[in-house]
Amino acid sequence: MSSNFPNIIARKRNGKSLREGELRQFVEAATALTLGKETVPAYQISALLMAIYLRGMDFKETLTLTRAIADSGQRLSWPGVERPLVDKHSTGGVGDTLSLIVVPLLAACGAAVPKLSGRGLGHTGGTLDKLSAIPGLRMEFSPSELNDLLRRNGCFIAGHGPELAPADATLYHLRDVTATVESLPLVVGSIIGKKLAAGADSFVIDVKVGRGALFPSQPKALRLARWLKRAAEAEGRRCVCVITDMSAPLGRQIGNANEVDEALDILGGSGSAEVAALCVELAAQGVKAAGLAESITAARALASSKLADGSAREVFGKMIAAQGGDLTAFLRRGKERLTAAVPAPRSGWLRRLDALTIGQAAVALGAGRRRLDDELDLEAGVEIVTPRGAKVSEGEPLLLLRANSEERLREGLALAAGAVTIGDEQPTQRQLVRRVIR
Repeated sequence: MSSNFPNIIARKRNGKSLREGELRQFVEAATALTLGKETVPAYQISALLMAIYLRGMDFKETLTLTRAIADSGQRLSWPGVERPLVDKHSTGGVGDTLSLIVVPLLAACGAAVPKLSGRGLGHTGGTLDKLSAIPGLRMEFSPSELNDLLRRNGCFIAGHGPELAPADATLYHLRDVTATVESLPLVVGSIIGKKLAAGADSFVIDVKVGRGALFPSQPKALRLARWLKRAAEAEGRRCVCVITDMSAPLGRQIGNANEVDEALDILGGSGSAEVAALCVELAAQGVKAAGLAESITAARALASSKLADGSAREVFGKMIAAQGGDLTAFLRRGKERLTAAVPAPRSGWLRRLDALTIGQAAVALGAGRRRLDDELDLEAGVEIVTPRGAKVSEGEPLLLLRANSEERLREGLALAAGAVTIGDEQPTQRQLVRRVIR
């Protein structure tokens, strides 16, 4: 197979469209590498990734790539599940607890949610890493076990097994280490390819925009949303994309156990009202797409009621217990860590809490990975003590950092101090939902 691969690289390098057979050969090579059966060297696959990043792909190529990624392994089905199947995805952010809330909330509204998630890398957190903070929680299951969880509880949050879109495992890793992550066609192929393989009928996709997002500019995020929707609908799926703000972190907690705590607060009726409202909106869009409500107004009312009456919290508890997790032990855990505060450098209005910088500080504290084999400190992270938009006095604590060593704490403090901007005027209120692409 590798003998003509340089010709494929050269074709894309020269700005030409790749044919279906060439794209499937590319995906087959990535699949083989994932399975430990190299047919094309990783450096050649990386070269083609860079050519795609620099030269781009049209939508026809992107859709072919997406289908090939979905077909690289098993396409899951859910026999015996009678509820409408809805999948939720986020393009990643800082302090993004949403999946932990939206998945059980959708299930409480009557959907079945087969949520297959990943781990974090860089400044964005991963859902599986957050859930790893819950003692005993199991996240690797066979397809038949996942089907049983879905039928019994209406949802699960689990890891991708090797049988699901195996090509993406290699492509994602190589994109990360070759600075080609922010390629629109590669992002679409990865997200929709895995969603197609996971077998849901409707997708609700949270597309982040702002400094802490994969695509910081609104035009690029909007184009991504439109291509995601177009690719999903070309395969007969319903898809709604919600473009949401990631210029500042969501909520008040950044870090793995921290974010589980915050999710439990919101599911329990306390916590950030702003984040709760965003969760209701995302769930409502999924409810409407699945046909569980006649109008978006009715869908919002249903989602809001299921969050307020504790139904979503009950579903979350059942889901965690079914996957072997011990929430009681999690809530009673020790949280001993070294702490330090970032003080306000002067009096005024807290105008900015930069999501990217705070995410990088959390990584330095041990809450995220710089390399795939880094071990996480699940209790490390950042707490936002004073919210953006507040009036502060010089020396007042704005951020509280936690780490397990003085060295990590010093590095995190140096970074986090640069995330804060104090001004003389009160900032405008943050608009979390920028646009909905139905």
